[in-house]
Amino acid sequence: MEKRGWGGKPPSAAAFQQPPMTPRKERRPSMFEKEAYAQILRERLRESIHDVQYVEPPFDDSIADIGKEWKSALAKLKFANSYRMEPLKKFQAYSVETKVQQILKENLKDVKYDDKVLSHLSLELADRILLAVKEFGFHRYKFIIKVLFIQKTGQAINTASRWIWDVAWDSWVAAKHETETYVALALVFALYCE
Repeated sequence: MEKRGWGGKPPSAAAFQQPPMTPRKERRPSMFEKEAYAQILRERLRESIHDVQYVEPPFDDSIADIGKEWKSALAKLKFANSYRMEPLKKFQAYSVETKVQQILKENLKDVKYDDKVLSHLSLELADRILLAVKEFGFHRYKFIIKVLFIQKTGQAINTASRWIWDVAWDSWVAAKHETETYVALALVFALYCE
């Protein structure tokens, strides 16, 4: 008794034959071969309006050396772990606060409220405060500086900041400068990176 599939006919011998061999395609040239570099560029630019006249392939020994130098320049410096969990010099909020207060007083003594002027001035003040705080030499601290200008128009304002930090080593400072037309508030957050 012969077995039949869905079609009801037994499989023929022709069904088990392999398809005829097709000729292999030519291997695409690699852009890393000296001779193929210009050819690949011509093929890629064939449909564009550009015409490749001459391409000097960048293949010589000096290129390999430049690559090694380039990779070594990008490599990060690796330092031995110091296993230090606390700073050498703890952030001193009082001294930073007096310095920030002094910077605000010096830079804002004759400034009137103008939103366009103060938007640029807030960035400049933040940079000056950051440079002044870095001069204290608190190593392995990251600083976040916020400078806010609030126009006085008879309103009340509440500001809030929330951070996840280590209570033992991280700290913050607020300094305020007040005039008839605005209030300038500078916040400095010091975060210790272990």
